[in-house]
Amino acid sequence: MVLEEILESGFAELGLPLDGEALRRYRLYYETLTEQNKVMNLTAIEGEADSARLHFLDCAALLTLCEPGGKSVIDVGSGAGFPGLALKIARPDMNLTLLDSLDKRVKFLQNTCDLLGFEDVSCVHARAEEAPAAFRQGFDAAVSRAVARLNLLSELCLPFVKVGGLFAAMKGPGAAEELAEAKKAIRTLGGEIERVAEYTIPGTDVTHTAVLIRKVTDTPARYPRRWAQMKKQPL
Repeated sequence: MVLEEILESGFAELGLPLDGEALRRYRLYYETLTEQNKVMNLTAIEGEADSARLHFLDCAALLTLCEPGGKSVIDVGSGAGFPGLALKIARPDMNLTLLDSLDKRVKFLQNTCDLLGFEDVSCVHARAEEAPAAFRQGFDAAVSRAVARLNLLSELCLPFVKVGGLFAAMKGPGAAEELAEAKKAIRTLGGEIERVAEYTIPGTDVTHTAVLIRKVTDTPARYPRRWAQMKKQPL
């Protein structure tokens, strides 16, 4: 029961509640991810201890900085479900959409949601810049982890967020350079940097950064642009 013990200790250190149903779901998520990772390239992090800390607790740390419970949240570039699905287990009342550009990952996410009993999660196969028009400024929050540099990521994510909502970008320890690079893009897209918080994952010496960006005005209609144009002429 290594995974459960690490999660119980880690959530307690973060000051977050954790019940038996959440533990059961984290266990099932871990086992499903481990099995599917044998045939798909979903994650380089393996084993109960590392998965508990570097996936589940890393995502849970975001809950100490923002509260997604009862809100509509889109996870952009969800991959294997981080951070969105890991957050949903801890806060099952959040209204979650998982967005990814690779169909086989979306099928994995849908199958995992079915196993976890999350009938209210939408798993959508689309590139962020080509997502359904109804998604535009349709969410209270957008989250993303390890998808792109912050200037590009802001153009992908901020258009989804309602004015007054929040974009939370999970970054590694070297976020200062990305943040400086992204300030113009964030302003242009209607965002304002609200908080930059470093945190250490419980049970490790690994430090990550969460960049919280508040949506203060509408994103201009011309954004997001095509991915090739974003890369060629970043904001």
